[in-house]
Amino acid sequence: MLSADSAADGREWHISVNVCTYNRHTLLRQALESLLAQQLDDDIRYEVIVVDNNSTDETRQVVDEFIGRGHHHVRYLFERQQGLSYARNAAVAAARAPIVAFTDDDVRVPPAWVQTIKRSLDRHPEVDCVGGKIVPVWPAPPPVWLTKRHWGPLAIVDYGNQPFYVSARNRLCLLTANMAIRKEALDQIGRFRPQLQRVRNRIGSMEDHELLLRLWKVHRQGMYIPELVAASEVEVDRLSKAYHRRWHFGHGYFYALARLEDMERSRIGSFIGVPAHLYRRAAVDAARWLGNVVRGNLDRAFDYEVALQFFAGFLKRRYKDVLTPRKAVDAGENPQECRSYD
Repeated sequence: MLSADSAADGREWHISVNVCTYNRHTLLRQALESLLAQQLDDDIRYEVIVVDNNSTDETRQVVDEFIGRGHHHVRYLFERQQGLSYARNAAVAAARAPIVAFTDDDVRVPPAWVQTIKRSLDRHPEVDCVGGKIVPVWPAPPPVWLTKRHWGPLAIVDYGNQPFYVSARNRLCLLTANMAIRKEALDQIGRFRPQLQRVRNRIGSMEDHELLLRLWKVHRQGMYIPELVAASEVEVDRLSKAYHRRWHFGHGYFYALARLEDMERSRIGSFIGVPAHLYRRAAVDAARWLGNVVRGNLDRAFDYEVALQFFAGFLKRRYKDVLTPRKAVDAGENPQECRSYD
């Protein structure tokens, strides 16, 4: 059920901001405070759609509280199907603006965030999506091993201070914690794939990644906007090596589900559904892991350990497929791989 419609005056909406949430009403409150403190030109109108994905906490009451304060451009939507892709797709379906912006309930955006999205897409009609930096808010000083090579599991993004295109020629990923896309582009390529989504505590998913692959497959492009900044709360457990091991294992599992063309291609075939080049890569990673352990370079050894976790997750999914044959995920006619920051 949606809350009161503030479009009664007939003016158009320019941006629909979507926030999906599950049992994190305290974080959601902070996210909404930042989204409702936007400083805008008079001609920019935006709505905020909060998608409650089966929460059992005070999520609904928090949203109603903001609406009660007079923020009638806030809307509440309940999505019963569990999973982030289902929630995002419900938000896209409900969006009334030609630009659909995404952020998360653990993210804080600055006062110029909405305006930066609108101006960037207005100035660049040749792009269909924009994304920017996601800077961490650390709960404690990060450990020394947690370098840029390990930013992926934390959803940190920083590609520098110069804008550039992202496309099939430059496959850097933008993340939906800080991204906006034209709705007509989504109408062409389809929405988020539930097969690749995060559900509750399942981590390592790749729904953002796969959506961009489909965008590039139809020769569309995005742009990295360094001025488009969001701050993400890093949970304490994500500073542990145990979390990073779990994330990379899950990421490998989702990669196996997606069946991306570059990953699947192998000149010498596959074994148990796993392309031969992945076995070769795992053998090299195992040797480098062992070598660094022997030399006492444990932080460097961890770089190779998480690569082996990725392989283990991939292998587990494919072994499961061999035991129980199933249809592969339709990943947009096998889109090319998208690479994260490295």
